[in-house]
Amino acid sequence: MYKVFVNDKPLFLTNEVAKETDFQLFLLESVDIEQLIVKMFNNKIKKAYLYYPDEKEILNKVKEKIPVKKAGGGLVYNQKREVLFIFRNGKWDLPKGGCDKGEEIEDCSIREVTEETGVGDLVISKKLQKTYHVFKRNGIYRLKITHWFEMTTTFEGTLIPQEDEGIEKVAWLKPDEIKQALENSYENIKLLFENENDIKI
Repeated sequence: MYKVFVNDKPLFLTNEVAKETDFQLFLLESVDIEQLIVKMFNNKIKKAYLYYPDEKEILNKVKEKIPVKKAGGGLVYNQKREVLFIFRNGKWDLPKGGCDKGEEIEDCSIREVTEETGVGDLVISKKLQKTYHVFKRNGIYRLKITHWFEMTTTFEGTLIPQEDEGIEKVAWLKPDEIKQALENSYENIKLLFENENDIKI
């Protein structure tokens, strides 16, 4: 099952029909996906399931119905085991951004972290899960698939928010501060911390 966030509300892609009642179920083959997304953006639907029988194909079927934007990002630890956060649009977030044409996803992730925060000397320690969310640009809804990597750095220089990307603040947060920041963050960012041993949310 995949969990796609639409305006921070979950849209589950599933090949199972559960006997729950607190959500709406749509057939992926016949749904007008844009109409469904609009309803979720307008808070008319809080949670929905998109059903397709073949789990391996379900994401490809969604990609046929909505344009995809590939992005890379980092969950970055410094030597004190603090995590690098950015503050944008009134919420705490992790640095990430879209890939350039032909760019490897690891290179994209490192580049975006450096551009958005000023942090260098980044080393990828492991690949984390992908997250999925829908956003609107130039009147078109797109599915953003973000590839996340855990990174470490020995960087101790000045943090520089990328202001032309709307980033107001960059900060290293301690585990107890992270917990508080995640209360004012996005659902897909919270997912990344579920398996982080240092940080229990």
